[in-house]
Amino acid sequence: MLRSLYTAATGMEAQQTRMDVISNNLANTSTTGFKRTRAEFEDLLSDTIRGAEAPDPRGGTSPVPLQVGLGVRTAATTRSWSQGELVNTGNPLDIAIEGDGFFQVTRPGEGEPGYTRAGNLKVDSTGRLVTSRGDPLDPDITFPPDTVKVTIRPDGTVLARTSASESDQEIGQLNLVTFPNPGGLESIGGNLFVRTDASGEAVQAKPGERGTGTLSQGYLEGANVKAVEEMIDMITTQRAYELNSKVITTADQMLQRLTTMR
Repeated sequence: MLRSLYTAATGMEAQQTRMDVISNNLANTSTTGFKRTRAEFEDLLSDTIRGAEAPDPRGGTSPVPLQVGLGVRTAATTRSWSQGELVNTGNPLDIAIEGDGFFQVTRPGEGEPGYTRAGNLKVDSTGRLVTSRGDPLDPDITFPPDTVKVTIRPDGTVLARTSASESDQEIGQLNLVTFPNPGGLESIGGNLFVRTDASGEAVQAKPGERGTGTLSQGYLEGANVKAVEEMIDMITTQRAYELNSKVITTADQMLQRLTTMR
């Protein structure tokens, strides 16, 4: 009887984790370049009361085991890297990645570079192209102080036109980075990821080459969160949580009946 109490408790804990993941997805529906995650579960060890091929009281052996599961646990939270909807902003410093890849940025004071899908870029006081957090892109792009027009081609070529020139001048190249296993990247907040041993080494290339996507100037990639799907998942999570809590209530009532027997 006590086994059912603990088993149901693991179910409630797992559904609480799933609800936490759903709430984070919904909270980031307006976050540029956000990728939704989902909780994945696996069953715990089963209590083997009688193994297969064990002697049967009627003679012979049992063809199947007698096992009782001991609950569930959260195995992982998997991130979906599907393309988010592209939103036309008209801002020449807004860059969306169409396809795979990340922008590589330098994190001041940190040894490891960061990687992001958020292309809402800015120009700092020194003319460098930086993220909304102020982290400069790698490789570095610096605009002349009298720049009046910025053009970023789908292949990452950056052009600038100054007030003293009538033509565009190439000033740099935006590259994208891919990973053998992007699911192994670690999120550190601020739309940034860092590599891990599970993600593999970063592979840098020009947009459109070596499996990377292309760039779209004047667009931003929205979150790939679908609110309707998250709401459906929220309802099923709530019902599963309620069912597990009902198991605890029922098991408690059965224990109560057992303790009042005379």
